[in-house]
Amino acid sequence: MIHLRGIDHVCLLVDDVKEARLRWSREFGLIDRGGDPGRALLACEDEPYSLELVSGDPGHHHTAFELAAGFELPAVTESLDEAGIEWEALDGSVYLTDPDGFRIQLVPAREREPWVAHARRSPLVRPGAPRRLGHVNCLSSRLDDGVRFYTEVLGMRVTDRLGTEGVWFHVSSDHHVMALIDKGKSRFHHLAFDTVDIGQMRDMLDRIARHGRWLGWGPARHGVGGNIASYVRVVEEGCFVELYCDMEQLQEWHEPRDWPDDRFSSNTWGPLPPRSYFRFDPVAIEWERESLEMLGRPLPPEEAV
Repeated sequence: MIHLRGIDHVCLLVDDVKEARLRWSREFGLIDRGGDPGRALLACEDEPYSLELVSGDPGHHHTAFELAAGFELPAVTESLDEAGIEWEALDGSVYLTDPDGFRIQLVPAREREPWVAHARRSPLVRPGAPRRLGHVNCLSSRLDDGVRFYTEVLGMRVTDRLGTEGVWFHVSSDHHVMALIDKGKSRFHHLAFDTVDIGQMRDMLDRIARHGRWLGWGPARHGVGGNIASYVRVVEEGCFVELYCDMEQLQEWHEPRDWPDDRFSSNTWGPLPPRSYFRFDPVAIEWERESLEMLGRPLPPEEAV
């Protein structure tokens, strides 16, 4: 079994790398780490990068996880061979695909100073940036296969389940680094940035709103995970960005919990997400952007779009 330290970065395909580099840096406060004309690297703090932008048909390209210290690539490939998982070695890392078709990159453990972030000297950090990339969430059409893959192959542990639809996984004390939601389709849903507190989240949302973006859902207070979360629609790359704080920190004795699939488990403060939250088609985006459901216009079924 593979042992992971945590999430490393998310790679998105974009129409125009130069435009997307400026947009993500300006709107979300990310630090431009350079790259080349076909590739941009953006960071939250003093990590090498948390977001990779590559030229291509817009959407999710891969999610990268960092291996635990001492767990080397030969042990990774041996473990994958034993599990019957196809893999590809490329540029000092290993690529594979999960049951839903999401591409995964496994990168060697990175050397870093042992100090907490605010005690590390750095000429690059700046006010306003999120603290780190925290997790990803995907819609799944093969939930049971996905659970087996992420636990038995990648060594994640189940944190919580939401009815029969959702499973959250952890590799550290953070409540989750990955989640799968069974919606009968496979699609990358969101990447999530950790903010210091709800005050920083407010400042970031004010800035994002001035650039013409809107919330698909939130702010909400999750029962599962405990975090305060706001979900910003990013139309260009067909995903959401979650800004969150107050993630539950797990105890050593934690056992997976089965939450009822109700409003309180999803949002202790009130509304469930609108139906458009799980959709990325143009009609759902229009209904969400213009708050048409709030004006009494039901969102048409996706099949009719």
